[in-house]
Amino acid sequence: MNETVPTESGASEPGARGVTVIERALATMPLSPGVYRMLDERGEALYVGKARSLKKRVGNYTQLARLDERLRLMVSQTASMEIVTTHTEAEALLLEANLIKRLKPRYNIILRDDKSYPYLILTGDHAFPQIAKYRGQRGGGRQGRQTLVGPVSDKATLFGPFASAWAANETVNAMQRLFLLRSCTDSVLASRQRPCLLHQIKRCSAPCTGRIGEAEYATLVAEAKAFLSGRAGSVQKELAAQMEQAAEAMEFERAATLRDRIRALTHVQGSSVINPQSLDDTDVVALWQMAGRSCIQVFLIRGGRNNGNVAYYPSHAEGAEPGAVLAAFLAQFYDDKPPPPQILTSHPIDEQELIAEALALKAGRKVEIAQPQRGEKRAVLDHAATNAREALERKLAEGAGQAALLDGVAKLFDLPASPERIEIYDNSHIMGTNAYGVMVVAGAEGFIRNAYRKYSIRGPITPGDDFAMMREVLERRFGRALREQAAREAEGDGAPPPRTDWPDILLIDGGAGQYSAVRSVLDDLGVTDVKLVAIAKGPDRDAGREWFHTAERPPFQLPPRDPVLYYLQRLRDEAHRFAITTHRAGRSKALVKSELDEIAGVGAARKRALLNHFGSARGVRQAGLTDLESAPGINKATARTVYAHFHPGWRD
Repeated sequence: MNETVPTESGASEPGARGVTVIERALATMPLSPGVYRMLDERGEALYVGKARSLKKRVGNYTQLARLDERLRLMVSQTASMEIVTTHTEAEALLLEANLIKRLKPRYNIILRDDKSYPYLILTGDHAFPQIAKYRGQRGGGRQGRQTLVGPVSDKATLFGPFASAWAANETVNAMQRLFLLRSCTDSVLASRQRPCLLHQIKRCSAPCTGRIGEAEYATLVAEAKAFLSGRAGSVQKELAAQMEQAAEAMEFERAATLRDRIRALTHVQGSSVINPQSLDDTDVVALWQMAGRSCIQVFLIRGGRNNGNVAYYPSHAEGAEPGAVLAAFLAQFYDDKPPPPQILTSHPIDEQELIAEALALKAGRKVEIAQPQRGEKRAVLDHAATNAREALERKLAEGAGQAALLDGVAKLFDLPASPERIEIYDNSHIMGTNAYGVMVVAGAEGFIRNAYRKYSIRGPITPGDDFAMMREVLERRFGRALREQAAREAEGDGAPPPRTDWPDILLIDGGAGQYSAVRSVLDDLGVTDVKLVAIAKGPDRDAGREWFHTAERPPFQLPPRDPVLYYLQRLRDEAHRFAITTHRAGRSKALVKSELDEIAGVGAARKRALLNHFGSARGVRQAGLTDLESAPGINKATARTVYAHFHPGWRD
């Protein structure tokens, strides 16, 4: 039922006029479930809400004294109301989400999501099915290069959704490596006379030229469907058995092909946090709030694989509670896409049982919403929350404007002008081995990546002596700059040439001890015109509670929501990221021997089991502890031995 109540012309006070409009609507409003819309004088939606009982829910808006300022303003702008009754409150929730996305009322929490999500498709109307990215509906269709658009046959099988076209394309590429399925169109398949480049690089079985028969290709398709449906373990076990059979039969070329497929399969599965094997079809939804804004990260897990993640920044009033934001988000997010059987959220959500009931009504099966507190599910949720925090920090920092941030840095550290070059230093090592120091550079255009530098620590340095490592890095960086400056002065006409690549600020990660050590190094080198700042993590290493150390004032903190604080945190975190990746790359280069031969207590049988499961020694080295423990033929003790071998310093 639809009902519209026109503007009440007799009221003079704005708030009273809105209350009068609502009271007139209440006179004929039923007690049944439904959706109500508050409209302004132009007929545009101010607010869309749902109710178990329309009359009781809408009646609350007539009690202005109990409403907050935002809702009182909304009532004062209400010129008319519309209602739609439904059979159940769950149906009302689904209708409410649809109307909010379509009307975008100014007083609702609004999800800004106008894009469609790609899927992966295995066509079913051909003897040699094609794998491709897909957007559209079922029921006939047309083909494009690498992508199917429009409706498709009911015989096709869809997998997804994926968070982005990039994630879908990456999965198509992985499926080519794993199962050698064709990605070309039917017309290209019918017209080819010889195999294409994909066959030459072992990404297609070349059904176009008869290199594979229908039965064998059907086996590959069945394996691909099993993998995409979450049965990767059985596929990997079967491939390992086939590889051993081929090797015993001295079919070494086939064995090598199977080995490459096992490696690709291991790479695609990745770590247990990124690709959680205990989760089948699950969406992981994590919210982070900061400075009156919210970021929601959604990880789409299908069959134990991460189909990508996407960040959302819903529009809402400042101070909106996490449970309310997540509740509005879930209802709107699944308005145009099927919900999975399980949804994990970082916070309890408002009316959680009702939303689960509404999503189950939409999906035609049970939908569970949960907030896990431990185990792999919690680890995946924490990972999503970290991504939400980092995305929101980037959003806030970018929104403030790079120039404004640099002006804030100049004001904070008493610089005469905005800094043109900021250098950030960090180092990374494991018990003093494979030690590296790095320099990251930022300026008016953001990070200056071509100015980044890596320093392999030469020593001799006591293992774990971070002060000595930093001293070596700074002596090498500024010592060389000073020598080059002296050479330019010697070649000039007596006037000192301008310094190039000279920082205005030098930022290091550490407290008073690190500050004093670096200050001593700079003084020894005669570098006195660079502002030195040390940023120390706060209690419990909490981001937002950092202490800053400079020469001009006692250690101080910034307000938790200060954009300049976010910017300085980003600088520090980028240096840390670069140091870690540099260290890992250097450590990998040092591992030139066959690592499995060096693991004490791991014999030939277990080495073979590891190689069969992970495809190579490199795959074993990159595996997480959980992945090792789940490998066939490997017990927990052996898994810990192997993991400890590749992670010096790790303790069970």
